[in-house]
Amino acid sequence: MATVELRFSALPEHVRTARLVAAAVARRAGVEEAVLDEVRLAVGEACTRAVGLHQSNGISAPVRVLLTEEEKQFSIEVGDEAPHAAPGAQPSGAGGEADAEAEEDEMGLAVISGLVDDVEVTAGRDGGRIRMSWPTTPPVTLPA
Repeated sequence: MATVELRFSALPEHVRTARLVAAAVARRAGVEEAVLDEVRLAVGEACTRAVGLHQSNGISAPVRVLLTEEEKQFSIEVGDEAPHAAPGAQPSGAGGEADAEAEEDEMGLAVISGLVDDVEVTAGRDGGRIRMSWPTTPPVTLPA
């Protein structure tokens, strides 16, 4: 199992770099070419979400992206350190701005769910994690 770890400051301009790295590692891992655009878009959404959560919560810690190549699948995990409310709970200071942030967060997660068949979202007081995975095809070896 090969893993690449990427950490970047929670700035929007670094999201593009994360997308490019994710696509390059996915290609090397054996993700089909036709799926690479979905990988780029999903990683962009997940990283943009994490950057927004860090900025809105005043968190200076970097956003963490793990890219893992396993035998028959490639997975990407995007982690943030922003505190998340329990599902169904009202965020503190609930009101217009908090509602807009929650709606934007849900929209980003909906986009990711539409792009990735295998996605898992976890969140708690210590941060959140979006784990996405895609099947890989083994490299074709030609007889000598």
